[in-house]
Amino acid sequence: MFLRQEDFATVVRSTPLISIDLIVENAQGEFLLGKRLNRPAQGYWFVPGGRVQKDEPLEAAFARLTEAELGLRLPLSAGQFYGVWQHFYDDNFSGADFSTHYIVLGYRLRVQESDLALPDAQHDAYRWLTPEALLASDNVHDNSRAYFLSQSQVEG
Repeated sequence: MFLRQEDFATVVRSTPLISIDLIVENAQGEFLLGKRLNRPAQGYWFVPGGRVQKDEPLEAAFARLTEAELGLRLPLSAGQFYGVWQHFYDDNFSGADFSTHYIVLGYRLRVQESDLALPDAQHDAYRWLTPEALLASDNVHDNSRAYFLSQSQVEG
């Protein structure tokens, strides 16, 4: 269920949002990032993802978000749960007058690039980066970078 803008502003101002981030890997070990068009994190490279709607089971949210963000509808079983994350932003979808707080469920998944039909509604460009290149890039948002910092800390 999508809310009217005024109602959604009240929710964002008052509570954390629940979302799913898709940590999408290709056959070369690179990860998908999109350059965000909208607040928060506008102008940054970010992993695809989106909010879970009220009364929407996680399975349905995952299928909806993979279709909306990747152009490829996938079941929840296609992803590997990667953990719970917190994202804090000084701004919100409508401006900078209040902050945004997300509780994020991260899911890693592997795809064939040729299977994707990447949309332009949320991102105006896409790129695939190795974890090393992603961590070295100044314009990858810290919240997306965190998925790979944890991985390198665990493996290293």
